[in-house]
Amino acid sequence: MLRLCAFAAMLAATPALAKDIIVEAGPNAQERLQSALLDARPGDTVRIGAGRFELTDGLSLDVNGVTVRGAGQLRTVLSFKGQLGAGEGLLVTSDDVVLRDFAVEDSKGDGIKSKGADRIVYKNIRVEWTGGPKATNGAYGVYPVESGDVLIDGVTVMGASDAGIYVGQSNRIIVRNSVAKYNVAGIEIENSGFAEVTNNLATHNTGGILVFDLPALPNRGAGWITVSGNRVIDNDTPNFAPPGNIVATVPTGTGVLVMAENDVTVTANDLSGNGTANIMVVAYRKPFEDKGYDPYPRNIRLSGNKHGRAGFAPAMPGGALLAKMLGGTLPPVFWDGTGGDQVHLTGDDGPVLTLALALGAPLDTAKPQLIKLDNPIPPPWQTFKLPASMEAAAK
Repeated sequence: MLRLCAFAAMLAATPALAKDIIVEAGPNAQERLQSALLDARPGDTVRIGAGRFELTDGLSLDVNGVTVRGAGQLRTVLSFKGQLGAGEGLLVTSDDVVLRDFAVEDSKGDGIKSKGADRIVYKNIRVEWTGGPKATNGAYGVYPVESGDVLIDGVTVMGASDAGIYVGQSNRIIVRNSVAKYNVAGIEIENSGFAEVTNNLATHNTGGILVFDLPALPNRGAGWITVSGNRVIDNDTPNFAPPGNIVATVPTGTGVLVMAENDVTVTANDLSGNGTANIMVVAYRKPFEDKGYDPYPRNIRLSGNKHGRAGFAPAMPGGALLAKMLGGTLPPVFWDGTGGDQVHLTGDDGPVLTLALALGAPLDTAKPQLIKLDNPIPPPWQTFKLPASMEAAAK
């Protein structure tokens, strides 16, 4: 009897019993699709057919080990234009989930949010607000938060009023081969650690790629973030974030912005057409009460980037005056100078415009000057690998 029970348990766990749950476009799409997500069991695949799914409410998945797969990001469209609530299009709160080959359009809130969802894969997903950049659009396109092991690959996001591709309070993150355009922030890594942002296109956003560490959040960023091999070009969309959002302060025409994070390398990127700066390194300058928070960027390395035209329309406070003082344009790299030697800014990109500001000091106390960075041998980098099962799921 004991052997029979053990055999039954083994059969229950085998992938051979995993099944496909097929949902085609048509009437009652809301009920049929949500029922499929509720009925799925670990190992199952919810296959969403080609076509347009007109949905009136958000969807949710809380079962581990489920794949949600469409027929392609242009062929399977989940439209939330008629959404009655203000929530996200799809919320995932379970582990080992793969989301791939479908689109989410016009959600009232975030496009796809995953919270506390470890080992999650976003593959060939499109999230778009089809009416173009508007403050009333959802804040985030794809939005994994409080997670370990995140893979975002081949994703396209357009029109987010905060960040198109956002990963927050997470560790071990890869964002690659993706496109972010017409968002406030194209790609944002916030209060996170051990991240690689590689081979992406960030264009026509307010700011292309942002790396932040902010106070008063449950998790502090661990740093060790690499931004490499990306094309960050023509980020020229006026900032349309709702007032009060931290990204509402991002100047139009920002390429890569590093704020208050440690151990960040920005290397081998193609940067051009960013009217404020191709790269900005700044401290967090707002008042805060978080006693454990360090507002300075630390150990930032800028190396081997290709700099095209930049600094021709600086939108930061005082930028136009600074540009006039320097002959009409700003250099491609800008550092607010806050923190002095504590920041340890190195690399071979230059010259760099620094303001030599003290933390909290008004801009009229700035002492602008051009400096050349030291280029020491970089220290050993802390690397990571995602589980092989995630890479296999993204093929």
